[in-house]
Amino acid sequence: MPSREMQDVIEQFRLRRANRPAQPPSLDQVRANFLPAGKSYQLPEDAAVSEVSAGGVPAYWVDTPEADPNRVLLFVHGGGFSLGSLRSHGELVARVGRAAGLRVLFPEYRLAPEYPYPAALDDVRAVWKWLREEQGIAADSIVLAGDSAGGTLAAALLIALRDTGEQLPVAVALLSPVLDMTVSGDSVTENDGVDVIFTPDMLRGAFAAYVGAADPRAPLVSPLFGKLDGLPPLLIQASSAELLLSDAERFADAAVAAGVEVTLQVRAGLPHVYPIVGDAPEARAATDDIGAFFRQRLG
Repeated sequence: MPSREMQDVIEQFRLRRANRPAQPPSLDQVRANFLPAGKSYQLPEDAAVSEVSAGGVPAYWVDTPEADPNRVLLFVHGGGFSLGSLRSHGELVARVGRAAGLRVLFPEYRLAPEYPYPAALDDVRAVWKWLREEQGIAADSIVLAGDSAGGTLAAALLIALRDTGEQLPVAVALLSPVLDMTVSGDSVTENDGVDVIFTPDMLRGAFAAYVGAADPRAPLVSPLFGKLDGLPPLLIQASSAELLLSDAERFADAAVAAGVEVTLQVRAGLPHVYPIVGDAPEARAATDDIGAFFRQRLG
């Protein structure tokens, strides 16, 4: 059963769905007020944040006292490809960085619908190149994480790097990742009405704004349909109650079949990207698992 803190968040999402305004807010308003956990979680006071241009992409370094300055977590945020910033994800990013003992680089990539595919992926690739070439960080000192739409971009980055013969990060964590732009997973139907955040039509609308004129089955658009051999170890976290559960499950199965080391964690009855609920024990346990996973792979 979800914790009291998590139940409070679930109930907030239910109330929000039941009381949607007749006139939806503008995209600018939604972006300004985007709180993926339903409420705001502040960066911890001991987290040092510094702004940087990472290969021309606005980004932030987030350092906690535990951070090893020579090892980096590249964290790609979610938000349906059209939302998300350090404001919405800062507390989660700092918490994961602390658990792993790593500096975190947090890019604010270009958003849809103004910038459809491949703009966001191009930005993430530019950030990776900047880390490797201008900052001189070895690939075996970098790990990668992404939540929701950020999981799409993280997985697509892996495929792109592998296909061009580049070195890959040591390990990757995907939190409730979006991996299939065709919205064809069984859970989209089975969890319709169970997922307290999304409806199938909401997913289709968000994905269409990102995909634009691209082929939704192209591997760099929907990593589920790509070849997955040669990828680094993966930790995938998802909930049994989310529409996107099948994305995580099918990607894990395909990666295992391709010889990739995969750990799939599915928690019962929690919201999409549940690790972002900063005061819930399930979220703290999830970030502890991510931290341990990265520490083990980095040695």
